[in-house]
Amino acid sequence: MNYFKQTILILLVVSANKGIAQNYDKLGMQAWMKGDYKGAVAQLEKADNKDPNNASVLKMLGYSYFQCGDFENAISTYSRFITLKPSDYSAYYYRGKARLNVANDPKESLNQMREGFYLSAIKDFTKAIEINGEEDPQLLQNRGLAYKDYAIYKSYKVKKSAEKAACILLFNNSTADFKKILLVQPQRKDIIGLIDYVKAQVVSLK
Repeated sequence: MNYFKQTILILLVVSANKGIAQNYDKLGMQAWMKGDYKGAVAQLEKADNKDPNNASVLKMLGYSYFQCGDFENAISTYSRFITLKPSDYSAYYYRGKARLNVANDPKESLNQMREGFYLSAIKDFTKAIEINGEEDPQLLQNRGLAYKDYAIYKSYKVKKSAEKAACILLFNNSTADFKKILLVQPQRKDIIGLIDYVKAQVVSLK
């Protein structure tokens, strides 16, 4: 086979593979739009295998994993997406939520990495807020919850005054985020309830 024919053959194979990837992409999007996230995962995984640097596929796949409760795959997929689209705040938001869900999972209670998941979740929410601004109550609420949950986790191990102070600081960070929400949504009874809960946790540590 001469070079010209070999080149044409390679181009045809690449073109065919792209067509297959686009078909999986289309089928995955259709399932995604219908809320069939398991079906979306099945198709989008195939599209991802064919075209691993397709940001649109990665974003839909990460969200589908998240909706299916497959948080570890959601985290890894959003991480790949972020390398391609580092300014997409929603990717940090959903990766943060996935990390927080892993940290709060009872199965992680004896896992040495649990604290790391809390810290990474807080970092993700903070990055999302940096990109999208502090006017987004949803981002503030989730970071506030992450601070709260992390503080509760650490409070179980409090033995020294320095550890207690660190927990109180986390609880205070949580309260600060919740109060920012009340500045724009003062009637949020759920947020008021969370603030009262956090205050009670602080009192219990003193």
